[in-house]
Amino acid sequence: MSDALTARQTQILKTIIDEYIELAEPVGSESLDKRYNLGVSPATIRNEMFSLTKMGYLRQPHTSAGRIPTPRAMKFYIDQLMEEKQMSVAEEVKAKEEVVGARQDISVLLDEATHELAHITKSLSVATLDEDDKIWHSGYAYVFSNPEFTDLETTMHLFSFLEEAQPLCLSGKTRSARRNWPVQACIPKNNTYSSLF
Repeated sequence: MSDALTARQTQILKTIIDEYIELAEPVGSESLDKRYNLGVSPATIRNEMFSLTKMGYLRQPHTSAGRIPTPRAMKFYIDQLMEEKQMSVAEEVKAKEEVVGARQDISVLLDEATHELAHITKSLSVATLDEDDKIWHSGYAYVFSNPEFTDLETTMHLFSFLEEAQPLCLSGKTRSARRNWPVQACIPKNNTYSSLF
């Protein structure tokens, strides 16, 4: 499969992913047409969604449901579409103050950094080192503030994934692929955790 998406497909895919991140439910062409000015008809949106599904970027969890992004779509979003958000000066100073005392001990530094990142992003934060198999994490409580994790079964799948994904995220093959990029997202390639995506 090729990543050669048209500009319109890219715009629609980004909008679907943004909507899915916000609402945590399948996205339909009608809701996209009503909420966003994409400059095309609902029929065109449906056709593009169908094409994106055939290309492996979207899937339809139920026959009558809208579409949800696949791990392939999320990887494309992270690698190509996600925009870096700048911290305010006050936020940056506060974050640096939180971790400055821990600079001498890398373990304490990463513990403080994951805690501060979780606090700033209101998300689960995980960190690893290339030369160490230890994982630092913080922000598990924030998981429950996301609408998709109000369902207990989905939350159980997430925590199982996090436990079992540690070797995947720590494997040398995965780490070396992005050495010059300080942040890495671990996205499964198979459907083992399709209930999460």
